[in-house]
Amino acid sequence: MSAVTETRIHTSLLAALEKRCLIWIAKRLPDGVNSDHLTGLGAVSMLGAGACYWLGAQYPAALVAAVVCLALNWFGDSLDGTVARVRRQERPRYGFYVDHVLDVVGIVLLFGGLVAGGFMTPIIGAGFLLAYCLLSTEIALATHAVGTFKISYWKMGPTELRILMAVGTLQLLRSPDVSLLGARFLLFDVGGVVAIAGLLATFVVSSVINTRTLYRREPLPPRPSGTTELQLLAARLKPRPTTVSS
Repeated sequence: MSAVTETRIHTSLLAALEKRCLIWIAKRLPDGVNSDHLTGLGAVSMLGAGACYWLGAQYPAALVAAVVCLALNWFGDSLDGTVARVRRQERPRYGFYVDHVLDVVGIVLLFGGLVAGGFMTPIIGAGFLLAYCLLSTEIALATHAVGTFKISYWKMGPTELRILMAVGTLQLLRSPDVSLLGARFLLFDVGGVVAIAGLLATFVVSSVINTRTLYRREPLPPRPSGTTELQLLAARLKPRPTTVSS
């Protein structure tokens, strides 16, 4: 199989600083810690964050632990690929597949915990997961078809989103809801609606751009002059001769 050749596009607000920081850490990480260990840490920390949100309503200290889990998730999920590249131990297809599978599972666990803890209503949680899966599918398709793997949109990437989640989580220690237009709403419901709108808008814009890109790259081939639809269909259905080796 050929190697993965997609172009990574990461232009978030903190992308340049984060890259320098991750390379610095990767060069000083003990040899006994490899990218698989870091991937596992990222996955387990998302499970931990979801559990902390679930327990947060009864045990407020669990919300502080959720912020710690988000930080550990950043460490593991952001550093695993950097370590592989710095050590020249890259496994592009394996890394791409495993990261995306764990990302989807992690988001389900995270927002499932928010809903179970009463910090987000089920309909908003389900709407967010649906919008997230739509955009994740579009990103995966664009990586294969267009050859570009976009990690961030509108200057926002995974790291910035984790920071917003952490800030919102600390706000939960003060109050789980906010006043908006004279009414009270759950804080993460308001954030969830904004996130759903952003994800859906990004999905639509990205889909249109990538469709136009592929249309220009693969223009409709001209039909041979004098050829009818019936002749074209017959040519496609005509059986090919088989060669029997002795």
